[in-house]
Amino acid sequence: MLYFLKPKLNGERRSLSLLLFFLIFFGFGFTAKLIAQQSDVVDFLKIEASIGTDAVERKIEGRFAATFRILKETDSIFMDAVKIQINEVISKNFKITSDEKKLWFVGNFEKGMTYKADFWYEMKPKQTLYFFGDEIWTQGQGKYTSHWLPSIDDVNDKIEFDLTILAPDDKAVIANGKLLDVEKELNENYWHFDMKEPMSSYLVAFVIGDFDKKDLTSNSGTPIELYYKPSDSLKVESTYRYSKQIFDFLETEIGVAYPWQNYKQVPVRDFLYAGMENTTATFFSEAFMVDSTGFNDRNYVNVNAHELAHQWFGNLVTEKASEDHWLQEGFATYYALLAERDFFGDDYYYWQLYQTAEQLKAMSEEGKGESLLNPKASSLTFYQKGAWALHILRERIGEEAFKTAIKNYLEKYKFKNVSTEDFLKEVKAVSEADVSAFEKDWLQQSAFQSEEAYQSLLKSPFIIKYFEVSALRATPFADKKIQLKKALTFPNDFIGQEAVYQLVDEPLSETLPLYKIAFESNNLYVRQAVALSLQTIPKELQSEYKSLLNADSYVTLETVLYQIWTQFPENRTEYLNKTKGIEGFQNKNIRQLWLALALITEGYENSRKEDYLNELKNYTSTDYSFEIREKAFEYVNELQLWDLETLKNLAEACVHPTWRFAKPSKEMLNNLLQDKKYHEQIKVLGRQVSEKAANYLNSIIKE
Repeated sequence: MLYFLKPKLNGERRSLSLLLFFLIFFGFGFTAKLIAQQSDVVDFLKIEASIGTDAVERKIEGRFAATFRILKETDSIFMDAVKIQINEVISKNFKITSDEKKLWFVGNFEKGMTYKADFWYEMKPKQTLYFFGDEIWTQGQGKYTSHWLPSIDDVNDKIEFDLTILAPDDKAVIANGKLLDVEKELNENYWHFDMKEPMSSYLVAFVIGDFDKKDLTSNSGTPIELYYKPSDSLKVESTYRYSKQIFDFLETEIGVAYPWQNYKQVPVRDFLYAGMENTTATFFSEAFMVDSTGFNDRNYVNVNAHELAHQWFGNLVTEKASEDHWLQEGFATYYALLAERDFFGDDYYYWQLYQTAEQLKAMSEEGKGESLLNPKASSLTFYQKGAWALHILRERIGEEAFKTAIKNYLEKYKFKNVSTEDFLKEVKAVSEADVSAFEKDWLQQSAFQSEEAYQSLLKSPFIIKYFEVSALRATPFADKKIQLKKALTFPNDFIGQEAVYQLVDEPLSETLPLYKIAFESNNLYVRQAVALSLQTIPKELQSEYKSLLNADSYVTLETVLYQIWTQFPENRTEYLNKTKGIEGFQNKNIRQLWLALALITEGYENSRKEDYLNELKNYTSTDYSFEIREKAFEYVNELQLWDLETLKNLAEACVHPTWRFAKPSKEMLNNLLQDKKYHEQIKVLGRQVSEKAANYLNSIIKE
């Protein structure tokens, strides 16, 4: 489908046919010194782009204008643009050309003067711009926007971006900033967006797809738009639960008003990460679209709060360099946890801190601890150790000083770039505490300060009780039976689960009464712990275990259905009938398990088995998101249902842009190649799959 006909900029129009002529590129050299010092030479003020997308060719075409002010006299400046093709130059007062990675403006640029580069271009990105069915979205994390839009990879150059996106009239477009209007023309619409403030280029984004939306308004009057696919309309409330409260909480807690015109959230298919905080427009994985049952296991609340917090920490103030990355991820993680504390309580807050402390302590004890200022540190360090550092800082200097420092920090450096030293200066200015000791212990040290973390956790009465129960793990069952019974009688979610896990491997004659108490508690997570830990279901608990088929938890239900189907074959028809219409999470975990079990249950709905087989195999196709496909491949492989179509689908999966899907797909394909039965079939797939998949097959098949 061609999503590009007549891109427009500032009211001017142009037909696609006029884009056919090209510029003759000429060669010239530039020193690394010029590139390194360009921020001293030029200030890019504004980028306006009118863009159309071609889903067949997987490319974009459009018109681009960049306004820039010269700070030092020069004869050349550049923008980052990977394999750009310039089709026509509109501005004539200097030359515009390109090489493999950069766009060059060459002329006599005078200090203090403002210039505008204006031209038509096209790009065919290998990353950053993705086409999945009738959905198109961008993901510029880090420095990759230059694959689809000429921009500046360096996060220290902040620019105002105004986009116009052309899309079919049955599609919605979401992009940065305020939607000024939707201009209709023939069967397509021009969506005009306006940003008021500058941002780093990696935060520029748009998505085209089939979306409806729900509108909210924050207490401060900021418009909030919650997007969803029409097929997910019944999941809107549970997916976006607490969204307004999160927004209002963060504005109050941070003490600085939300800095942008509006806020939007959009679930996208096959997203590479959990979420991305594009300025004013968070994109997140549609795997977080859940119903009220799914909410109990896998909700969007934390990601929701994390990405919104980035609108201040990352977007309003942006790191200067990689060693300052914790200023974004640590802060967003910490403030998301504070928001969850507001909804779920202190026990939840301290439980999450305890869980991450255990991970950080283990990494540290293995000699793999990392400084927060290490530019190559892991996500666990930047996110979780960063959040812990802020938790400790708040305790050391006091809540009032902490909040004042945060407020001053954001207001002083708004729309600018920041370093860790910038933040610490604001802390030192309002606190008499020894911040240098904090800096040494929590920012510079690679070792995790587990003793201080432990003492902080002990401020929670819940954590003290949890430690008392968890300390019983090595105690003989007879000596802890009373304490475990007490923990299960009126269970806290986490303490009750701990008690259940301590029943594993103990004699059933001793633990049976406690298992019954766990079931009778009606605590969702305690009962889930029973389902996940009880590998052999005793006859005495069959009735109680069967009741878990009614659990408000898809994690519980998936485990229970498989276990009870396996261990009580005489009742398989009953269990399949009871769970027949349940989909589960977005990846259809319950439905796919049900299909696999129905196929191998002797005598069960034989007249429908071909339909069930086709449905399961069809879930491997590119018509579905990678989460659905990944689970389908697991069942197809387990049941050895491979045929030409599923093998073709697996080949395509191997070149999927999401590495966590492509990697296991490659491993699965490699294993199949070891089987002579499939080797010959896979060898000839290259003629029937995409060029990218064919190239991959050619690279791994040995003649």
